[in-house]
Amino acid sequence: MSQRILIVEDDVAFAAMLATFLERNQRTVVTAHNGAEARKMIADRAFEVVITDLKLPDTNGIELLELCKESAPGTKVLIMTGYADVTSAVDAIKKGAIDYISKPFRPEELLMILDQSSEMFSLDDRDKPEVTEKKATKQSVDVPFVKGISEVSKKFNEYINLVGPTNMCVLIQGESGTGKEVAAKAIHDTSLRRNEPFIAVDCGAIPKEIAASEFFGHVKGSFTGAVNDKIGHFQAADGGTLFLDEVGNLSYENQIQLLRALQERRIKPVGSNAEIEVDLRIISATNEDLTKAVNLGTFREDLYHRLNEFSVHIPSLHERKEDLFLFTEFFLEQANISLGKQIKGLDKMVETAFKKYSWPGNLRELKNVIKRAVLLTNTSYIPIDVIPREVILETEAAPKKDFSKDTNERLLIINALEEAQNNKAKAARLLNITRKTLYNKLKQYQIEL
Repeated sequence: MSQRILIVEDDVAFAAMLATFLERNQRTVVTAHNGAEARKMIADRAFEVVITDLKLPDTNGIELLELCKESAPGTKVLIMTGYADVTSAVDAIKKGAIDYISKPFRPEELLMILDQSSEMFSLDDRDKPEVTEKKATKQSVDVPFVKGISEVSKKFNEYINLVGPTNMCVLIQGESGTGKEVAAKAIHDTSLRRNEPFIAVDCGAIPKEIAASEFFGHVKGSFTGAVNDKIGHFQAADGGTLFLDEVGNLSYENQIQLLRALQERRIKPVGSNAEIEVDLRIISATNEDLTKAVNLGTFREDLYHRLNEFSVHIPSLHERKEDLFLFTEFFLEQANISLGKQIKGLDKMVETAFKKYSWPGNLRELKNVIKRAVLLTNTSYIPIDVIPREVILETEAAPKKDFSKDTNERLLIINALEEAQNNKAKAARLLNITRKTLYNKLKQYQIEL
């Protein structure tokens, strides 16, 4: 059955154009031109995807996203935004949006995102507990762990190799999109449990009312809709690793249930009097500051210490710019395989833009940018005109390192050395000059380290 899509866009002509294009591509589409219309439609009908503009006359896309999370948790939300609102769009992804797309965009880009989202479950069964399990339990794919070459990546890799063989509970902290699940899988793969299950659970996708059933299972007839016995995540991960993504999203009541299970290593399915022993390792992840949540009283301190036997900070892409093209090559190869293409690499202008862009969405954003670019490229190298506007515009707005002006050259060198922490080889790479040239410039401008 085709995807059922709600487009929320106050530009009537643009909304009609999108609807026509999607309908030609076997989607069922309805449109709303303001938040009030959208709320009524979401309440009355079931949609697989809501495509909403970030800015609307009477509300915004974030509020509609939160509405969907509360009243229609099976519905995925895609944010449309202008360049100036990219930061807000990235925040929307942190709150659960599947992606954002910057205007103006090619309809083919939108179609690619929808094709990816269609691999999820059918919304006809949205209210059944088994469906929530499909959404909350991610299909763990063996994605290779790309080891970076930057100093922060080397330290991060050392921590993974150090804690991997132990049974310690690990808390992975870092920005959204940095690859926390891939890191968790890497820890599992270096452990003695590597041949046992790795179960990844999105805590933000589990409604608190059925969290006990999701984690611990239930017996037939224990509540309305429990038509069969069901094994929970804890029992499914028995012997292996249970990865709790965005653990900070758990309700206080669910935190108590989780803590009890971790302390006793026993679970009791909903509706059952029998306890089941489980042997598993817990790896959790968050992009929030859990210590702040503890101080505010929204996250239990005893659970925090139970989960945080060892903490690992996963660096943002901005922190490991030296790894940028390592990840670029990896995602390019993935995109070529996925889309049946043979793109060799990036145009020089694209490389320059990538170097100067801040990548607020981290590896997830880089992966999406590359995949869309590969889809739109018909030559051997990805050209600048298929790169999103926010990447290009930020590059154009960045200060130019112009070595033809001697008055600026000394300051540029000092800034590069500061950024590289006085590592001359790294500073030379930042300035795009040879190390020998840098040494000559240091002598010329009498710069002492």
